[in-house]
Amino acid sequence: MAPDASPSSKSGLHPVFTVSNIQHKIHTDESYDSWSEVDAHVLQWIYGTLSDELLLRVLEDESAAREAWVRVENIFNNNKGARAAALEQEFNALHLEHLLSLEAYCQRLRELAGMLKDVDAPVTDRRLVIQLIRGLPKDYDTVASYIN
Repeated sequence: MAPDASPSSKSGLHPVFTVSNIQHKIHTDESYDSWSEVDAHVLQWIYGTLSDELLLRVLEDESAAREAWVRVENIFNNNKGARAAALEQEFNALHLEHLLSLEAYCQRLRELAGMLKDVDAPVTDRRLVIQLIRGLPKDYDTVASYIN
C-alpha cells in the first residue's frame, strides 16, 4: 500500500461515500471555530472599506467573506462598461490647459490609462502618445513634432 493511501482506497471505497451529511463534519471539526473567526475578521475588513451606499448593497445576514467579496465584485463588473465609457470620454477630452503643469497633464493621462486598463479597455502606448500630443496647445507644436 502506498504511504498516502488509506484503507478505504485499498478497498475501492472513496472517503466521500462515507459522509452522508457534510454539516456534521463541518460543525464538529475543531478548525471550524478558528476558520469562522478568521472569516468574520476578513468580512469586517471588506465591510470597513466600503462606502455607506455600497455597504447597503453588499451587507447580508449570515454571510461569509467570500460571498460578500463576490457581491462587491459583481457590482463593479456590472458597472465596467459605463465606467469605461466615462473614462474614455475624460481621456479623449483632456488637454494641458485643464491642469496646472505639463507634469500634472502627463500624470493624469497615465492615471486614466491605468484606470481604463482596470476596466478591460487598455490604452496602447501609441494611443497614449497621440493623446498627449493632441492635448498640447499650439505653443508646444515644436515639442509635439519631436515626440511624434
